[in-house]
Amino acid sequence: MQMRRWISIFMVVLVSVTLLFFNAGDVLALKVGDKAPDFTLPSTTGDKISLSQFRGNKPVVLFFYIFAFGGA
Repeated sequence: MQMRRWISIFMVVLVSVTLLFFNAGDVLALKVGDKAPDFTLPSTTGDKISLSQFRGNKPVVLFFYIFAFGGA
């Protein structure tokens, strides 16, 4: 289990360094005032929810819990 965690950390660092090396950070980064790109994800009930459904309402905070995608 510990090895899987180190591999995940290594992969994140590797991708980050690669993006910085190729200067992709300028292309992928949003600037202050930019609109967030729309995306759709399943809710806990299985319904599809899009970010655009919340546009114009209260602020939205997104938190992607890293272990939710790794099976840990």
